[in-house]
Amino acid sequence: MKNFFLGLSVCSALFLVGCSSKEVFKPEKVKGEWKNAGRLSASIEQISQAAAVLENGHILTKEGEKVHKISNQNRLINLSDGWVITQNADNNLELFPEEGLGERVILDLNRTIAAASIQEDTVAILFANNEIALYSLSAKKVIFKESSSSPIAVDARIANPYFLKDLALFLGLDGKIVIVNIASKQVLRSIIVGSEEYFNNITYLNVIENNMIASTGNTVLALSDKEQREKYEVRDIAYTKEGVWLTTKQGEIIALSPTLQYKGKQKFPFAHFVGISVQNDRVYVLEREGYMIALTKNLLAYDVYDIDMKHDPVFVGNDRFYFDDRYISIK
Repeated sequence: MKNFFLGLSVCSALFLVGCSSKEVFKPEKVKGEWKNAGRLSASIEQISQAAAVLENGHILTKEGEKVHKISNQNRLINLSDGWVITQNADNNLELFPEEGLGERVILDLNRTIAAASIQEDTVAILFANNEIALYSLSAKKVIFKESSSSPIAVDARIANPYFLKDLALFLGLDGKIVIVNIASKQVLRSIIVGSEEYFNNITYLNVIENNMIASTGNTVLALSDKEQREKYEVRDIAYTKEGVWLTTKQGEIIALSPTLQYKGKQKFPFAHFVGISVQNDRVYVLEREGYMIALTKNLLAYDVYDIDMKHDPVFVGNDRFYFDDRYISIK
């Protein structure tokens, strides 16, 4: 586990070194300071897509902070179906009830876990070598597994498996979505999202009504009646039934339809975006130098605000951006 995630850290460090000599975003006009802010009980120590862990062990969910502690020896993987999913120091999957009531559950795996999700008695696990598996939570044994080609290098933003009724969607480290029928324990289909040689793992997936949006760091896929792919160097995505908004490594904010038809764009030179959220009639984007950009959904108008932040990892809640020991509300 240490070697796998050390590799991710090295890649991130090299990326930051490469960026350190570049110019930074300086807006021409700042409307003022963003006032709607607050404090957490401690600084953020770990972040996953679904939750974060504070230095005092409290869980930070999309809804807010929960006074429920987990060991700082455990690596947070996901928050799923009422469980806090972690990997402990013995490379085993250790599960804690989200509300703090009930006993923990341990699955003896002795392997590095990249991602995991739970639905009722089924645990879907993606291992660091790109193998996928289903486990029975009550029996604590494997009920399905399938091997895939191991990745050479992956993006640190690894998406967790996604349950869609009686289907488990595994979001591979090789750019593929593998759909498994839970009852029959058979692979029904594989869908290619991206095909890059490196950093090709799936970083995002969401399904609204009958439309699925998935992304790697270089490709966005929309799947409904047909498949549509578009190439973007993606940082973050927000998806609602109205459309898709994404930020890119080129400092762009782009609006797309749910089927990825281009709708509009704003570009902010040298901007390094660290979070995006769509609330009501606005798109909110956080920039790492300490700015909040609030745009109309068509991206034709926007305001820039000052915020008090450092270059910390950001966790995006339902209506807040969290960083360090603070948050800013955007609803």
